[in-house]
Amino acid sequence: MAKVLVIDDETNLRKVLAALLRRDGFDVTVAENGEQGLAEFHKNGADIVVTDLVMPKLGGMEVLAAVRAANPDVPVIIITAHGTVDSAVEAIKAGAFDYITKPFDQAELSSVVAKAAKTNESAKRSVRADHKARSAIIGESPQIQDVYKIIDKVADTPSTVLITGESGTGKELIATALHGASSRRDKPFIKINCAAIPATLLESELFGYEKGAFTGAVTSKPGRFELADEGTLFLDEIGEIPVEMQVKLLRALQEGEFERVGGIKTTRVNVRLVAATNRDLQAEIEAGRFRKDLYYRLAVVPIVLPALRERRGDIPMLAAHFVDKYNRRLHKKIEGIADDALALLQAYAWPGNIRELENLIERVLLFADGPLITAKDLPEPVRGGAGVQAGAQVAASLGTLDVPVGEVGLKDIVRMKAAELERDLIVKKLEETGGNVTRAARLLQISRKSLQTKMKEFGLRDTTPDGQEDGPDE
Repeated sequence: MAKVLVIDDETNLRKVLAALLRRDGFDVTVAENGEQGLAEFHKNGADIVVTDLVMPKLGGMEVLAAVRAANPDVPVIIITAHGTVDSAVEAIKAGAFDYITKPFDQAELSSVVAKAAKTNESAKRSVRADHKARSAIIGESPQIQDVYKIIDKVADTPSTVLITGESGTGKELIATALHGASSRRDKPFIKINCAAIPATLLESELFGYEKGAFTGAVTSKPGRFELADEGTLFLDEIGEIPVEMQVKLLRALQEGEFERVGGIKTTRVNVRLVAATNRDLQAEIEAGRFRKDLYYRLAVVPIVLPALRERRGDIPMLAAHFVDKYNRRLHKKIEGIADDALALLQAYAWPGNIRELENLIERVLLFADGPLITAKDLPEPVRGGAGVQAGAQVAASLGTLDVPVGEVGLKDIVRMKAAELERDLIVKKLEETGGNVTRAARLLQISRKSLQTKMKEFGLRDTTPDGQEDGPDE
């Protein structure tokens, strides 16, 4: 049950808001002014904050700034009168999730808070975007170095970027880095999760609507494109957009103009678009669920994020980063990760990628007695599942490794055996495909770029296992 903090100096409105939100299943706490609201937020926290814009002493803008400084993942919804709508729009540009005008429509309130709850839940499962641009990205592997190079080259251009990768690989972090490293960094950075918006409401969310455009449209409202003017618009999960909506999005991207729902006036904007998806858009095109012309318009600059299992060398650095982060957040004093635990972390497959690693480190820190995280502190899927299986394989085949067992630690043994198994698997798939790198990468379920990097590491680059030239790509 999501916790909502309602801050409003009008007693009756505060009571009505609380009653409606409790009816919708939320756990509601109320505060009668901004100071009281922030005190409650800092003491007990909240998943969503609903605050009046104009209040004595401490107004909604100050509440917004304080909440975002404490936890930028918490959506803040602004309540405003008709005469201060412009101020509410400025609040959204400053980071507010959305706004509601007085007198508000109950259905609109429920819809906005429900969207905020989904956004907050998604943020809890994701790696939080750090607004220090590229410096927030953790890793030194060749795959991440390639991503750094792309960011450096294209961040300060208006070109559209399409970020692809499995769920939990940090796509929003890359989008934030692109915005933070551009000359638009002081302009709005507007984010929208397309999967969290019902298909029937997506057009009004993107392009806004005029008063009376549909039932419940009691006032005009700008869409995300307008709010992102001169800045960056990040469309996460863009593969979820319905085909009929893709046509309108394509026009907005190509022409830089659109009309609000129910309006006839054309609005022009200067927006840099960054999109992300964990879907295979090429397969979606073949299935008729995604337009080819929109794909090419989005993928001017493609960035493919590797899965964590493809960049195991970055796991120690990432794990140390999360230990430091949650030491501070949870007031713990864990000094680090023991070699046996680190070896298991590197051997694990990480189907949930960086997001799963972060959640695991947080959970382990909560229960670890310290001073180091050891193998016994890790959960069963890591310690007794994939990790133990990998350890058993290592133990069973130590005789095949040309190393003195007594002189090599578990971490090094696991790394060496993992590399050996990885090389054998790549060789096998290259043999099966006649040296075709693209097809081999598809069978291995990694990107072509990642496979090329691995081939170079193992001395296989540009050759098949028998030394012949690399087969033609499809």
